[in-house]
Amino acid sequence: MNKINIDRNSNFIKATAKALGFDFCGISKAEFLGEEAPKLENWLNKNMHGAMNYMANHFDKRLNPTLLVPGAKSVISLLYNYFPEERLNENDEDIKISKYAYGIDYHLVIKNKLKEFWQKIENEIGKIEGRAFVDSAPVMEKAWAQKSGLGWVGKHSNLLNREMGSFFFIAEIIIDLELTYDGPMADFCGTCTRCIDACPTDAITPYVVDGSKCISYFTIELKDEIPAEMAKKFNNWAFGCDICQDVCPWNRFSKPHNEPAFLLSDEFKQLQSTQFQDITNESFDFIFSKSPLKRTKYEGFRRNLNFLKIK
Repeated sequence: MNKINIDRNSNFIKATAKALGFDFCGISKAEFLGEEAPKLENWLNKNMHGAMNYMANHFDKRLNPTLLVPGAKSVISLLYNYFPEERLNENDEDIKISKYAYGIDYHLVIKNKLKEFWQKIENEIGKIEGRAFVDSAPVMEKAWAQKSGLGWVGKHSNLLNREMGSFFFIAEIIIDLELTYDGPMADFCGTCTRCIDACPTDAITPYVVDGSKCISYFTIELKDEIPAEMAKKFNNWAFGCDICQDVCPWNRFSKPHNEPAFLLSDEFKQLQSTQFQDITNESFDFIFSKSPLKRTKYEGFRRNLNFLKIK
């Protein structure tokens, strides 16, 4: 394929991403992530994945997109904003829920957009081979987004974008189509250590998060009892944690999302700390039927609330 067609296809893909509501789209060459290999190996060897055993699976596939999509030539990275205009009560005594979980499960919302995206690409360019991902396969999404020029991986290990901070979901399309590739973005964290200083469980060292110490890990991923030594360190976070993002100076550029599916439901908004404590299994299933909170199930959420010991 000549360069004119490659550029045209790339421009079409980026314009289509914008039309579908994605805030940023970048493209990188599908190749082995050589710089990430020793970092991932070291992280796993230090058991920073805790009980997330799936993180140790498919090591080679995480680093080589051609093992996920034979013949892959390009990785299209996409960012989708979820920063809310209206937030739950955020007083110190309030039960806190991570902002990404305010609305309908992002997997459902973004997967539908990716299906539409794929159809539009094939309608314009022709039949392509590949796969679309949204936090659902062994894909190092932050590394690909950085490689595609959408931001840099900050000291809290989240991707940071100079125009919108870090409150966004990342999705990828890996395809066998040659495209015009973007370059990586420089690191703009500088000497700032606010995320490191603010983490109540000391999970963060520069550019590395010990997942086994993270509040999000304890409240979502861990299925066993939360270790007693973590008592009084959760700052009332019952599902996920946004502390490292909330204190990040780059998130002063966050803008409210435009996705109706991510808005708080009336029932969710009406829940105060006391009502959270009294929530029944039936109420939990009704209010959070399509929410990321379903991942913990009622028993897991109840465990988290009991651990917070809010009276």
